[in-house]
Amino acid sequence: MSRRSKSPLPVYKGKFGVAQAERLLWRAGFGPRPGEAKRLARMGAKRAVKALMKPRGRGRLLGPAPSLEENQPLTPEDQWGHDHLWWFDRMARTSNPLQERMTLVWHDWFATSNDGVGDQGMMLAQNKLFRRYATGSFKGLLLNVTHDPAMLVWLSGNENTKESPNENYARELMELFTLGAGARYSEADVREQARALTGWTNDWGDSGYENFHFDRQLHDSGTKRIFRKSGNFDWQDACMLCLKHPDHPTFFVKKLWSYFNPTPLKGKTLKGLKTLYVRSGYRTAPVLQAILLHPTFYKGPRMVKPPIVHSAGLLRMRNAGVTTQSWSWVSENTGQRLFFPPNVSGWDDDAWLDTGTFRGRWLAAREAWESDILDPGDDATLERYKDPESPGDAVKAALAFWGNPTLSRPTINVLNDFAQRCDSLANSNWKKAPYRVMRQNALRSLIATSPDLQTC
Repeated sequence: MSRRSKSPLPVYKGKFGVAQAERLLWRAGFGPRPGEAKRLARMGAKRAVKALMKPRGRGRLLGPAPSLEENQPLTPEDQWGHDHLWWFDRMARTSNPLQERMTLVWHDWFATSNDGVGDQGMMLAQNKLFRRYATGSFKGLLLNVTHDPAMLVWLSGNENTKESPNENYARELMELFTLGAGARYSEADVREQARALTGWTNDWGDSGYENFHFDRQLHDSGTKRIFRKSGNFDWQDACMLCLKHPDHPTFFVKKLWSYFNPTPLKGKTLKGLKTLYVRSGYRTAPVLQAILLHPTFYKGPRMVKPPIVHSAGLLRMRNAGVTTQSWSWVSENTGQRLFFPPNVSGWDDDAWLDTGTFRGRWLAAREAWESDILDPGDDATLERYKDPESPGDAVKAALAFWGNPTLSRPTINVLNDFAQRCDSLANSNWKKAPYRVMRQNALRSLIATSPDLQTC
């Protein structure tokens, strides 16, 4: 019997309709473009996941490029907020959503903030690195991010010398990136890892940092003892020692699983994913594919969408793009401005919906369709709404506006009840048409901010 046939990993074999395809597109991307969920549903789960994992052709950005106020050009390397707009636009228009979603995963995993780096160009270069390794080798990603300029500045790797070892990156390398806070390593391991990681530095030019490089004169070439192993370890050895640590596979698969499932990973699935990961040579793709095909992914409870996913998804549902710089501050109000995670631990998923950020989601929902907001004082618009419209038809029209997303029966009931109450308020003939216009605006906003679209 082959190794594959012995795999304990279950594969989803249930119904794969539009609702399941929508969940896949939201969790492994940024939601469906018009008609995309129906097309994916016809493929079945395995082919749908394969289509996301290995899309045909090179990724493209669909639709018009960003068009800001007063024809302002997008300059992501230097203008405030344009780095956010640049990436947000990619999320909204990409034909390869899984690659972009994994780029976001790595941005959170190896959380680096421009608050500490102070250089949008370096942050964009790191973003390009995350995109290159989106579903590739975690080993390659770890080695490259360790000497990535933004990371070197963020965690003081460029100030780590044999004369003055800096423990910042060594500690986070183990605690947050590869092993976890409860893993089997000691403070002595942190100190010795810091010694192994010495040697990276940079030059200074008129514009600041330049020419990041490894200087052997700054590297501690002495013997280190890490994880009970002794050797003349350098920065590459530091990474590999973490990858080969017995706690790493568990940490990796649990953390990757948590981005796609809200339930804990345990039992045979945990064991199977660990085996798959190690046998693949520390590659992300096999583990990710197994997660996206796991029954829990489709049968498990819903997850709250990260704010940037919700916002980008609303644009995708409308085949819309970025047309205003406001998205930078609107996204900040939702709690997720790109390139500015709150700390080295990344964003706190448990705080996505709270009293401080929920208003931001309403603002984001409005921003996503502001160009289509109906004006109750416009004669042409009033003419369109002069004929009677039942509450049910009003709800259907609002759902069609968003591409007919799958909503739960309780949400539909609330929308119908709201539409009915709006009808009862139009108690004079002159109110009927403008109230129908305002009702349609309200229904569109209620759908965009409903529990069904805030979660997936």
